[in-house]
Amino acid sequence: MIANRIKLACLAIVLVLSGCSSPTSQWNQPPMAIPFQPTIQQQIQLARIDQLLQRDDLNNETLAQVYYERGLLHDSLGLRDLARLDFNQSLSLKPDQPDVFNILGVYFTQGAHFDAAYEAFDSTLELNVRHPFAQRNRGIALYYGGRYELAFEDLNAHYQQNINDPYRVIWLYLTELEQDPATAAEKLRNRYNAATDNNDWGWQIVRLYLDDVSESEFLHQIALESEDNDVLAERLTEAYFYLGKRYHYNKDFSSALMLYKLTLSGNVYEFVEHRFALLELNRLMTEVNLSQPVSVPEEEAV
Repeated sequence: MIANRIKLACLAIVLVLSGCSSPTSQWNQPPMAIPFQPTIQQQIQLARIDQLLQRDDLNNETLAQVYYERGLLHDSLGLRDLARLDFNQSLSLKPDQPDVFNILGVYFTQGAHFDAAYEAFDSTLELNVRHPFAQRNRGIALYYGGRYELAFEDLNAHYQQNINDPYRVIWLYLTELEQDPATAAEKLRNRYNAATDNNDWGWQIVRLYLDDVSESEFLHQIALESEDNDVLAERLTEAYFYLGKRYHYNKDFSSALMLYKLTLSGNVYEFVEHRFALLELNRLMTEVNLSQPVSVPEEEAV
């Protein structure tokens, strides 16, 4: 019942938004979901792990796994400093853990410590060349580090492994947009057409980037097809992030700023889009500051 009310409320807001004429006014009353909150199961699991860590009969390998599990729990709750401490503790007990290096690499990327991120992802791939996320994450880190050619190599290789994954297509497009904006849209269209299965919801983001759907249609579909608040929060997190990227690229800083903030509002901490929204905000504010004219005192100007 509650989920239905949320859906109806979002639909009503989307219908209002569809009549707005300017992007800035469009984000004054955007569709929202109830932010994720810690579940009882997460809290119970955290308490059990804390009790387990008080035992003195656990070997290093078991302890490393327990710290890793607690780190994942802290990460899912948005407690990233505590998570990082757990991951580092796990790694000190068992240094050959590709999954730990991978998530630490993501953390380094979030903090714009790109050299450390590259090293962490390299370590992941040395330990497990088939790791499902490390190559993508290294590509994203290279993208944020401004090393677009290397980013393209990683993201393209990751895309070739599954051409039906819309998010691989999106990150490849964002990278190509920085390299060759004149052909990026055409290549995006070609990859969209090459997909043999484009029923995943993420393809709707690709259609938005291709201008096959309007923003109001895009948001209307999210509100209409999200069967509960969790799905609504997750899809809005993705939607606002990639919309923010679009406005950011077009130098509409005020709209991008609002959209990145909306990305964070659902507390979907484990999503890549939530993870990098703060990094995008920092990059945006740097761009805004650099674009402001430097005022020179009158006496110095003379």
